[in-house]
Amino acid sequence: MHNKTIAELAKGLRSGEFSSVELTTAFLGRIKQHSSLNAYITVTEDLALQEAEAADARLAKGKAELLTGIPIAQKDIFCTEGVKTTCGSKILDNFIAPYNATVVDKFNSAGAVMLGKLNMDEFAMGSSNETSYYGAVKNPWDINTVPGGSSGGSAAAVAARLAVCATGTDTGGSIRQPAALCGITGLKPTYGRVSRYGMIAYASSLDQGGPMTRSAEDAAIMLQTMAGFDEKDSTSVDLPVPDYMAGLSNSLEGLKIGLPKEFFGEGLNSDVAAALEAAINEYRKLGAQVTEISMPTLKLAIPAYYVIAPAECSANLSRFDGVRFGYRCENPVDLTDLYTRSRGEGFGKEVKRRILMGTYALSAGYYDAYYIKAQKIRRLISEDFKKALSEVDVIMGPVTPSTAFGIGEKIGNPIEMYLSDIYTIAINLAGVPAMSVPAGFAKGMPVGLQIIGNYFAEGRLLNIAYQYQQVTDWHQQAPKGFE
Repeated sequence: MHNKTIAELAKGLRSGEFSSVELTTAFLGRIKQHSSLNAYITVTEDLALQEAEAADARLAKGKAELLTGIPIAQKDIFCTEGVKTTCGSKILDNFIAPYNATVVDKFNSAGAVMLGKLNMDEFAMGSSNETSYYGAVKNPWDINTVPGGSSGGSAAAVAARLAVCATGTDTGGSIRQPAALCGITGLKPTYGRVSRYGMIAYASSLDQGGPMTRSAEDAAIMLQTMAGFDEKDSTSVDLPVPDYMAGLSNSLEGLKIGLPKEFFGEGLNSDVAAALEAAINEYRKLGAQVTEISMPTLKLAIPAYYVIAPAECSANLSRFDGVRFGYRCENPVDLTDLYTRSRGEGFGKEVKRRILMGTYALSAGYYDAYYIKAQKIRRLISEDFKKALSEVDVIMGPVTPSTAFGIGEKIGNPIEMYLSDIYTIAINLAGVPAMSVPAGFAKGMPVGLQIIGNYFAEGRLLNIAYQYQQVTDWHQQAPKGFE
């Protein structure tokens, strides 16, 4: 059962081939069997079985939706009422969320079963899932390598069949990068398409939740539930949600694909480039037209991002002070000591580094020189995407410069780690949607193809990914030992 897609499992549940309790029990068993991957922070076994029983009752009454009875897992950045929500940080190790994130409520309403909360880089800050207080997650394709970050637990769990699907969040590539490194499908929607209410903030103008699945069809099913306006989120966009399943089978004849020359230059591993070229040739066979384009501001994305995102994180994380909730140091001598030691002991090195960077960029005398300039660059990047997407339908390129690197290989070099997101960060700065699709292997490790579309064109991206997955089977491959 664990190798079936959402659509296949939904059919089996409706026909009575198996129950949600049986399905959930099977996945809980796999989670225990493969606990060494460290993909989960919290496994909600009792809650999952209760929800599975409720789903079976709903199925019996003929009131099921596609996700009713399907075992999913939540990235541990989404608040879950009554369940520990940590953001992968010591500072929230004892935090029990008093309410649900809107995304969690949507899945509950659909009758999905939550298996647990997934490991992640601390407060979503990292590209390897090594900054988590709960330890590094291992890539199921090679346990000596990273799964990517920050949604590494989500990617590893889906790739290893420890959940049918999972939620992720993407601030600078944190859905797409781990999806690529673990050989699954990951979609970052347009900023504002999915509610951020109850999704603990890293950088509020960049964060976006999205689905992490094995196939484009499953991503469409998940996004159908996740997307939509939320009056509790001031950044949520009030637009109708289209039927993402309806257009999956549309022809790609005449599709215009742009390949930015800035994506295919120095720094891209030759084996990754070869896999991407093969994938793009498949699109040519499907009737697409491929042209080279130029987006000169892409090279400015990393420096702009690492001013804007830390500036926002320094403001967002100021609430974790040891007073209202979360970790508090022992025996503080005064209020300053309480603040200083609670934050110093509760936050990890990477989070502290980004808070300091952001505070510096926002300080008097540097605000104009760094933060305002970075925001101006952000506008130029956005205009670059608008121009390119007025000439082509989608942009394609790599997700990562290489396949998964070794655990411990880059953790001591922040600059090298930041460069892992060189092909993904600009998309968040512009706010456009993008996804990673399995596109082959390089020396036995997965390679992801990035597909970037215009604002609110998630349906078109899913169609393009789905059609590619009808003529390839990369998305169906399972890591050895997890089949």
